[in-house]
Amino acid sequence: MPRYYEDKEEDGRACGGVREDLRQCLLESPCVLQENKSPKQCLREGHCRSLQVTFFACKRSVLDTRARFRGRKGY
Repeated sequence: MPRYYEDKEEDGRACGGVREDLRQCLLESPCVLQENKSPKQCLREGHCRSLQVTFFACKRSVLDTRARFRGRKGY
């Protein structure tokens, strides 16, 4: 679920909004907070899966030449 803040720093990189939301989702997951695992381990276990798929689709669309006409996936 996208988070929009008025005073949020603008990330100029591709898929910056999805990246930030995925980072926040992982850091706020019970896997990291209660089990004290690293975000990388929690990502491998399947936490925040929908954002991970969205981030992958966005990064893939950067390399897709058709994205010039269709625009990037994600937000």
